[in-house]
Amino acid sequence: MKGLQWILCLGVCISWIGLACGPVGAQTPANLTVTSTAFSDGGPIPRNHTCDGEDVSPPLAWSGVPAGAKSLALICDDPDAPMGTWVHWVLYDLPLDCTSLPEGVPREEKLKNGTRQGRNDFRKIGYNGPCPPGGTHRYFFKICALDAVLNLVPGLTKPELLKAMEGHLLAEGRLMGTYKRK
Repeated sequence: MKGLQWILCLGVCISWIGLACGPVGAQTPANLTVTSTAFSDGGPIPRNHTCDGEDVSPPLAWSGVPAGAKSLALICDDPDAPMGTWVHWVLYDLPLDCTSLPEGVPREEKLKNGTRQGRNDFRKIGYNGPCPPGGTHRYFFKICALDAVLNLVPGLTKPELLKAMEGHLLAEGRLMGTYKRK
């Protein structure tokens, strides 16, 4: 019985300090709606947004940013990559008046509106599109509304951005596209 009591206590303690499901009393983030004129949710990503085409970022738009948000962040990754999740794009400090991104966002560390771009798993700044070695892969474009402007240097990786975002997430949304090389 002592072993069971210890396990129950451990579960309560882990939950209490926020290791299991987030901080006690934390609310589930609100949902953002993310769309693209290039592809629908679950649909194929056009060739020009991949390594087989022009490799330019697709146009994206979002809505539903809650009051209290101060900035936005975007991560695009492929969870189906053979070596684990592969990151294709990292952006942060998007201003709130930015409700969309055009096709072909420049691969610059800092954009004219103050948005900063991070380093993807190709070790490059900006967007590099789908280029799966085989099979159909899924690509998730995730937008996050944050209660802070991160004001960090350009070039962060996804893990560095996620760490900086801890405790600041107000809302999130995603758009998933697929791609298979021919």
